[in-house]
Amino acid sequence: MLNDRVALVTGGGTGIGRAIALQMAKNGARVAIASRGREHIESTAEASRKLGWPMLPIQMDVRSKAAVEQAVAAIVAKWGAIHILVNNAGISGLSLMSDAADDKWYDVIDTNLNGMYLVTKTVLKHMPYHSAGRVINISSVLGKFGVPGYTAYCTTKHGMIGFTRALALEVVDRGITVNTICPGWVDTEMATLGINETAALQGITPHEFKAQAVAGVPIGRFLDADEVAEFVGYIASDAAKGITGQAMNICGGQTMV
Repeated sequence: MLNDRVALVTGGGTGIGRAIALQMAKNGARVAIASRGREHIESTAEASRKLGWPMLPIQMDVRSKAAVEQAVAAIVAKWGAIHILVNNAGISGLSLMSDAADDKWYDVIDTNLNGMYLVTKTVLKHMPYHSAGRVINISSVLGKFGVPGYTAYCTTKHGMIGFTRALALEVVDRGITVNTICPGWVDTEMATLGINETAALQGITPHEFKAQAVAGVPIGRFLDADEVAEFVGYIASDAAKGITGQAMNICGGQTMV
């Protein structure tokens, strides 16, 4: 259980982030969820409150240091110290080397890596020593291998693992653990976008590409976001206090690395 702990989940309004936020609230945490837009986080917070679980929606652009500092200050003003940070905010999309423009590369890097850095650095100032502090980064199996056309995304997801391993050693004396979760195919809107983009790149239908994707998962299906959320909930709990600096897959056997 996560009673009396305060958690921040970035990108907490949709997909995996929404599932994680609701799971932590269910487990007793007071949860703040952050996103660039308000619609999804307001909806998620309302769903949580209807179940009797406190949740605070906060608009925040992880790419902006000022926005991050302002959002974190608001959480601290309301609930005090932050014990759990889940860096889930991220974007994907094709970023081919043949693209004329560089915008997609910079946007993915700035959101997925720089955003994680800015949020973590700010939250750590408010994470107490020896109080079961947790930093949990949501990477991907694409942090373990590459996929053509997704150079920017793969770069950030590999980078999150390196960030995790170094930071785990930097804050270990504070009693804070730092880990990365690497999901495989999860049934979310982002996965649907990836299916559609990759199918178009390969000149096949989305249905054909999804069949290929499922065939590459030994358990024969995509994961549900709630499965990832329960795994994150375990890592956030006292039961996982001996786990740090790890990059753990939840992918149905898609990769064994």
